[in-house]
Amino acid sequence: MTPRQNAPRRLMRELHQIMASTDEAEVRLNNVVHLVASNMEAEVCSAYFIRDRDILELFATEGLKLEAVHNTRLQVGEGLVGLVASTGASLNLSNAQEHPKFVYRPETGEESYKSMMAVPILRTGKVVGVLVLQNQASRHYLEEEEEALQTVAMVLAELVVSGDLITAQEQSDGDAERGVVTRFVGTVFAEGLAEGVVVMHEPRVEIIQHLSEDYDYQRGRLVKGFKKLLCQIDEIMSAEDILHHGEHREILDVYKLFALDKGWRAKIERAIETGLTAEAAVQKIQIENRSKMIKTDDPYFKERLSDLDDLANRLIRHLMGKAGTAASKELPQNAVVIARNMGPAELLEYDREKLKAVLLQEGSQSSHVSIVARALGIPMLGKLEEGLLDIDEGEEIIVHGLDGEIFIAPPPEILETYRDAIAARVTLLARYDDMRDKPAITKDGVKIELVVNGGLAMDIEGMHRTGAAGVGLFRTEFQFMISKTLPRVRAQAQFYKSIIDSARNKPVTFRTLDIGGDKEVSFLKRDHEENPALGWRAIRIGLDRPALLRYQLRALITAAADTTLRIMFPMITNVEEFKLAKAILEKELSRHQRNKRPMPKDIKVGTMLEVPSLVWQLDELLPLVDFVSIGSNDLMQFFYACDRENPKMSNRYDTLSPSSLGMLRFIVEKCSAGNVPLTLCGEIGGEKVGALALLAIGFRRLSIAPAAVGPVKMMINSLNLSDVERFSDKLLSLSDPSLRSNFEAFARDNDVSI
Repeated sequence: MTPRQNAPRRLMRELHQIMASTDEAEVRLNNVVHLVASNMEAEVCSAYFIRDRDILELFATEGLKLEAVHNTRLQVGEGLVGLVASTGASLNLSNAQEHPKFVYRPETGEESYKSMMAVPILRTGKVVGVLVLQNQASRHYLEEEEEALQTVAMVLAELVVSGDLITAQEQSDGDAERGVVTRFVGTVFAEGLAEGVVVMHEPRVEIIQHLSEDYDYQRGRLVKGFKKLLCQIDEIMSAEDILHHGEHREILDVYKLFALDKGWRAKIERAIETGLTAEAAVQKIQIENRSKMIKTDDPYFKERLSDLDDLANRLIRHLMGKAGTAASKELPQNAVVIARNMGPAELLEYDREKLKAVLLQEGSQSSHVSIVARALGIPMLGKLEEGLLDIDEGEEIIVHGLDGEIFIAPPPEILETYRDAIAARVTLLARYDDMRDKPAITKDGVKIELVVNGGLAMDIEGMHRTGAAGVGLFRTEFQFMISKTLPRVRAQAQFYKSIIDSARNKPVTFRTLDIGGDKEVSFLKRDHEENPALGWRAIRIGLDRPALLRYQLRALITAAADTTLRIMFPMITNVEEFKLAKAILEKELSRHQRNKRPMPKDIKVGTMLEVPSLVWQLDELLPLVDFVSIGSNDLMQFFYACDRENPKMSNRYDTLSPSSLGMLRFIVEKCSAGNVPLTLCGEIGGEKVGALALLAIGFRRLSIAPAAVGPVKMMINSLNLSDVERFSDKLLSLSDPSLRSNFEAFARDNDVSI
């Protein structure tokens, strides 16, 4: 059915006519800003484009002084227009002059304009300009107006693609003047070292045609594009190494749910009805989604942005007949793949023998693709600076996935140094492998038990690969986080049984659901919380929604038939909460026995110690538990009232301070006196210096990431424990904010491997 005539469609029709004309680029640009100003009832519409990499130049305006055209220039990041260019995010201000970034340029004559809306002009995800509306009256522009301006901005990118407005030479002159950047610094998502050659993950697809009035034809193209996209995802999911691999499979299930989302498809269809081609409509909706998701404070949504980008990019490539990433091509033997972002499905398509590292300009350490990279042992860096995507394919590259550095076309001296480092790491990893079946024993004969933290099927493989003694903390929430509905008891039991069976008689300690906080589940509606880490989460949800906890415990009991079941409850704040949780477990055990179902041969019930208030209730708690596990990540953030996810706070406090180590030693002494086994689970135990300090104050069991087992075991085997115990006795009375340097000095002086 033909769409009704409305303002957006009329705007697009006239825009189509302007862009299809044979007029010169600047004439078309002038006609566009005039059209937008009149259609959207704005006194000013202006278009700025970037020259020389970091200079924004006013190219056209309706409403500002004409002599300002090509004379008004701003640095990227300067003023409100520069802010949009630097962030790639839109601005919608009712009084622009009150904004702290406002910069007045007298030659423009814009002093009388209060309200302002500015959107980025994007080309292949990069900002190439800014489109601006201004009005004298103070007003907040409507969401529909912002979407319309974003569409116009997207179409204007054609002028940059064609080179009619700004030549390729003008766009790259800045590099020639300053010299090509050869070093980038980012964040380590998955550790490792690599040398290789650059391979660009995606072909650089430029949308050439944005406008079309043949709505039925474009809708038909969209239908075919979606079919090809879903077939491609199904092919990936049916691959033999994915089909039976629990965590990979679960991540791809979530990915497919995004692809089947009817709301996403409906928005694209509505965009086509305004006069866009199918590929331009996909790009428009992705720009809108991206703009909204970047502004949200919800970490879960931000982490899913890469999945949505991946899907949109795949769909556009299908629509333009350019489907497939570099994974579908013949890779060099030492490929280092570069991408703006990447979804887990795309990573799993690559030949793992040839893929040496992955570099992302964006990304997150907790994203699905990072989880998979760590599991596969592929070095991955993210959050790298602009310019990464401009690197030429085939360039030689060094990736230092320990300190977050990469070098492009490194000179011989750097290349030689890093080759030595890579060779040394290969030797070190081989030494870790040789130690796999050897116990972790100090030089003076004290045995330390090393177990692993996990939450995925692949973590059990990590336990066996490193020779760890078991799983000290198995996080059960991931199965719930990827499901749109509450997983059935049978499905839960099957998953837990697969973990127990895979462990091959090594102990696995299951932590009951720790959802809430930054771990959302779609089937549980929650109110907005100002401080979710301190809010309705973990055992608090379990006790308020006992059916949720009962079903999980029922599944765990079923899975552990004829074996030892080890369960611990998270976020216990007082003894009464533990009693209530244990009472629910006992009811489920009685129910199981009453129904004459196979029972676990033994049951061990413990608690996570993550809340400081519980430290002062240990005398009452310890007689009730079979073991205690310290969740050091949460315990320390609550101890210091310091959000561990806030980058501004990450280096403010050190877990190796006299106060925090003193509290941990108090817990060790209490558990030792009560003869209750104690484990520390958390990042501090996976750091060699942190582990050294923990052993010094009495810990004998650490639950750490599989990748940390080898380094920590090597440290233990080089240590005389009695020496560091005596050394630490003198430190805990100090008032220093950190004892880290003291323990590092001890290690150096005593040949302890750190």
